[in-house]
Amino acid sequence: MCQKTARLVILSVSMVVVLSSCAQLQIGSQRDLLAEGLAGWQQIEGKAGSWKFEDRILYTAGGGGGWLSTRREYDDFKLKLEFRVPPGGNSGVFLRAPHQGNPAYQGMEIQILDDYTDKYGKLRPEQFTGSIYDVQAPSKKVAKKSGEWQKMVIVCDGPKVQITLNGTVIVDTNVNNYPDKLAKHPGLKQTKGYIGLQDHGSRIDFRNIKITELKRKCKT
Repeated sequence: MCQKTARLVILSVSMVVVLSSCAQLQIGSQRDLLAEGLAGWQQIEGKAGSWKFEDRILYTAGGGGGWLSTRREYDDFKLKLEFRVPPGGNSGVFLRAPHQGNPAYQGMEIQILDDYTDKYGKLRPEQFTGSIYDVQAPSKKVAKKSGEWQKMVIVCDGPKVQITLNGTVIVDTNVNNYPDKLAKHPGLKQTKGYIGLQDHGSRIDFRNIKITELKRKCKT
């Protein structure tokens, strides 16, 4: 075997090994964001002590304002959680949000709402449960009635955002597709930030909040 051919073979084998290693690192281990209770979160603005953690449920009675933030930032991830809203309830999950400004706009908000109350009957489609708030409406209305536990899975992979609500994919989009929204929602360009839970003035319960970090593919 000539030296040139041998070098090509070694290079090819090395690339396969590197790519295999990268593939194994693409998905991290799942972390329980409630493992430490409230100690794993920090309140941004709002009334101190308005969030509670009891019987594995993270909740606020509402009225405290502000939002609850993770203590570290995330870029690409798969977030699983369960939530429960009361009649007329309103909340949201913030993604890649900074601690400055309104997280629904400086980051992104995935809406949580009592979709079936007359109180919100005149909202636009991109303001109902599972929407990227004020940006992308859910493709189907699969939210459950108030008082029931619901499951949400959020995947952020670069500019790609996928929302699954109660087992149905209702948003599967690329946030680069909304240049007309950037002036109002600069957070669509955020690649990293905090995950947050909104106090919008009503009771909201969360449980089983778990995150898996997604690693980017290696560049060759």
